[in-house]
Amino acid sequence: MAEERVFGMKPETGRWVFVLVGLLMNICLGAVYAFSVFRKPLESLWGVTATQSGLPFMVFLAMFALFMALAGGLVSSWGPKKTSLLGTVLVGAGWILAGFAPDIFWLTAFYGVIGGSGVGILYGCPIAVAARWFPDKKGLAVGLTLGGFGLSALLMAPLMSSTIAMASVGIAKTFTYFGIAFLVVLFSLSFGLRNPKADWKPAGWAGPKARGGAAVELDRGQMIRTPAFYALWGSYIIGCLAGLMAIGIAAPVGREVALLTPEAAAIAVSLFAIFNGIGRPLYGWLTDRITPRGTALVSFALILAASALLYFVGQGNALIYFVAFSILWLNLGGWLAIAPTATATLFGAKHYAKNYGVVFTAYGIGAIAGNLLAGMIHDATGAYLPVFVPVMGLAGLGFLVALVGLRPTSFAPAPGK
Repeated sequence: MAEERVFGMKPETGRWVFVLVGLLMNICLGAVYAFSVFRKPLESLWGVTATQSGLPFMVFLAMFALFMALAGGLVSSWGPKKTSLLGTVLVGAGWILAGFAPDIFWLTAFYGVIGGSGVGILYGCPIAVAARWFPDKKGLAVGLTLGGFGLSALLMAPLMSSTIAMASVGIAKTFTYFGIAFLVVLFSLSFGLRNPKADWKPAGWAGPKARGGAAVELDRGQMIRTPAFYALWGSYIIGCLAGLMAIGIAAPVGREVALLTPEAAAIAVSLFAIFNGIGRPLYGWLTDRITPRGTALVSFALILAASALLYFVGQGNALIYFVAFSILWLNLGGWLAIAPTATATLFGAKHYAKNYGVVFTAYGIGAIAGNLLAGMIHDATGAYLPVFVPVMGLAGLGFLVALVGLRPTSFAPAPGK
């Protein structure tokens, strides 16, 4: 039987193209992380509050998480290419229609509901492909694939900020123009996704190792009956809450707390995106080496330290702002690599798409909680720094949850199952 070829190369070499395809797709999908550059202009345009200007971002992330959970079955039954094409249509439609929104509530419906659901459907496709092609390097491959999502704001924040500022374009057309571009790019890249044969494994690779996990294959029902699932899910909520809150308020905190100009705040968001992007392969690589539990402990310690810096010495201090928000963005990127890698490590790769869809609901909960927390505290106190008090407490709680519960599972299915 002829050896399977991947993009005309041996599978061990050609499989890296799937990582590149996934990275490019995620640059488009991750444009949501640049949404903070829209918030002040939207508040001025429609006279909305900080809480209201965050609604499209919050709903987008909630729908992202919900449809990520629902789409796990689609990836398994339709395959990654067809599922990706469906997501692409919704992503493009959400961004394009957002340009015609007459108020913040229609913007939330178009951008948040339609665009967010499309990203949720599409997001899992390149991750599932990478996890299957790289059973020997899951953390690194998934982390690199997701790197584009984190790095997206590096490109998109200044581009969108500049486009919004153009008199001939403005806020509305910025949404529409970027939506058209995303539709074209994602449609083209979707055709590059496919899974390996069911029995394929890299040459010279003996099989899964038990370090930091167990050589088990749990389905969704079995996974949710293990303590490790709840520890991972709870840890993921806290990690995402801190990170997504930081992303949602990065630009306004830069202006109100660090006293930066709007242009400098937009540049800061781009710089933070570098750390968000680096966090994915860095923490993916780290998870392969010191286990999901060890990596989670490192992350929560850093989140606690960054939040304390901001709260106690952040006012009027641009250096502290840059350092602390870089750490928070790094760790959000980290959790978006820790969680999928931990899912495959602790529960197996066979049912990965469905299992990670359930785990990923933590992202939506973290998104809603983080953005509501930031918006309501700012509206109540007139300041953003008090937001970081509960974040410090949650980081400490996350450290304890990961320390006690994030351990390899010993689930044994009933005979005959």
